[in-house]
Amino acid sequence: MYMARSPLRITFVGGGTDIADFYRYHGPGICVSAAIDKYIFVLVNKKFDSQIRVSYSRTEIVDTVAEIQHPTVREALKYLGIDGGIEIVSISDIPSQGTGLGSSSTFLVSLLHALHSYIGQFASASTLAKEAVKIEREILKEPGGKQDQYIAAYGGVRSFTFQPDESVKVTPIIMKQTELKRLQSAILLLYTGKTRASTDIHRKQSQSIGLNLKSYERMVQIAEEFPRSLNRGDLEEAGRLVDENWKLKAGLAEGISSDSISALYEKGIRAGAYGGKLVGAGGGGFLLFIVDPDRRSRVKEALHDLREVEVGFDYNGSSIIYVGD
Repeated sequence: MYMARSPLRITFVGGGTDIADFYRYHGPGICVSAAIDKYIFVLVNKKFDSQIRVSYSRTEIVDTVAEIQHPTVREALKYLGIDGGIEIVSISDIPSQGTGLGSSSTFLVSLLHALHSYIGQFASASTLAKEAVKIEREILKEPGGKQDQYIAAYGGVRSFTFQPDESVKVTPIIMKQTELKRLQSAILLLYTGKTRASTDIHRKQSQSIGLNLKSYERMVQIAEEFPRSLNRGDLEEAGRLVDENWKLKAGLAEGISSDSISALYEKGIRAGAYGGKLVGAGGGGFLLFIVDPDRRSRVKEALHDLREVEVGFDYNGSSIIYVGD
């Protein structure tokens, strides 16, 4: 039995510049993200017979890999050459589908890590990220970017640079321990109660890059500036950059924001948040605010109808946390 654990993520700035239609032709793209201490676990176990059992929001019991309805599981098994006699179980710390925390890619990274261990192979963070991108973007042809796979595999607070030649530069954000703790305490993550499918939003973004090129280019500049504000411990400037990035992103495609999301966001800003954004592709999920700790209670009170999810940072990335009978 093998269990893998991979972190969900929040993206501060640059989300959307990791889409191939941007970084390949106008790149590089840059995203700054943080892995959080909320996880997706995948357990893999040898089955006593030749069937395949997959448990997620539903349960599948099939005779062949080709019969599996869950596309990610099916293609991961194919990719690693696993035919059958296996049980796969997925568990998430929080309801994650459609909430903007990168759950689809995080699940795949955990699945690949557990499967590699199951067949006796070591898999580095780089390997897991590259394989997850290949399966999601090339084999399944699902629209979207590359940052989710990389932050789930690597963990930490990092900047990712996506080059036109498909190479990825992974840079940890270096901060003093005291400043890192201040950043953690400044993050306020609130669940809007709305979920969305990111596929249509990603597709619309890709189709409109040419019309919004200046916005994308500014988002890349913001992603270059943002780590410097963190290095200085300047939370106000960091919040301002997140705010500017969100306003640019909200204008990239229909469905990224909405009147109700905008109203909630403005409430948070008026209550004293330095800046914020809707996490993920848009449309719903979690609102992220950067707030001076002294104003935190005021912002929470202004948005008291939304549920707070307290988070810290994860520095381990994808890990094998159990091996046994």
